[in-house]
Amino acid sequence: MEEVGTMSRIEHSFASKSELVDTLSKSITEALQRAIEKKGYATLMLSGGSTPKPLFEKLSHCDIDWQSVRIGLCDERWIDPEHKDSNEHLVRQYLLQEHAKEARFIGMYEDKSIGEAQLTCNERLKELLYPFDVVVLGMGTDGHTASLFPNNSKLAQAFDVDNKNLCISIEPKNAPYSRMSLTLHAILSASHIFLHFEGEEKLAVCKQALASNDSYAMPIRAVLEQAEKDIEVYYR
Repeated sequence: MEEVGTMSRIEHSFASKSELVDTLSKSITEALQRAIEKKGYATLMLSGGSTPKPLFEKLSHCDIDWQSVRIGLCDERWIDPEHKDSNEHLVRQYLLQEHAKEARFIGMYEDKSIGEAQLTCNERLKELLYPFDVVVLGMGTDGHTASLFPNNSKLAQAFDVDNKNLCISIEPKNAPYSRMSLTLHAILSASHIFLHFEGEEKLAVCKQALASNDSYAMPIRAVLEQAEKDIEVYYR
């Protein structure tokens, strides 16, 4: 494993998936356990996609005080939670098993229009999950993270540090489904922020984002290039 540190970005590079998953799961569970010992509970915010499935399975076998962990989402597709493309469905299928089935899951989705749900989703996050202890982000090949997509009309609101809302509704131009996403303010409220991606294509995208000066074209850059919080990047 190679580690490279900067002012706000710590990079962990791995030769194998198993080494990455083992190390990242340990970092996450240690952060959760410290939060539990400090305040009696911990909050864990997760992203969807295919990349985190092995991580979720590994976490489900970790023997920590899952009864004291509240799990939420960094973003959600506005579809029934039973749908195979739902991030809630993914978390329930791969994480809320074994030891981790004792955790409390708090989803974003509710059976109303996404515009109507933005306010109630924000209130639910504030009441039950905020402030976050651990946020685990992913990254798309277009440079999006959570559901903050490139050049979306809502990005100005999502990136506004004075916008204290925790979530925002998004209509992607080049991806299916309406989405609810954490705002940049919400992401940066976390005590620990991890970015997890795999493959040469996404590594190239990450490097492109870091070389860019346009967070609207490469939204992950808004997380990586800020100086408010340390970001730990795990990749192979």
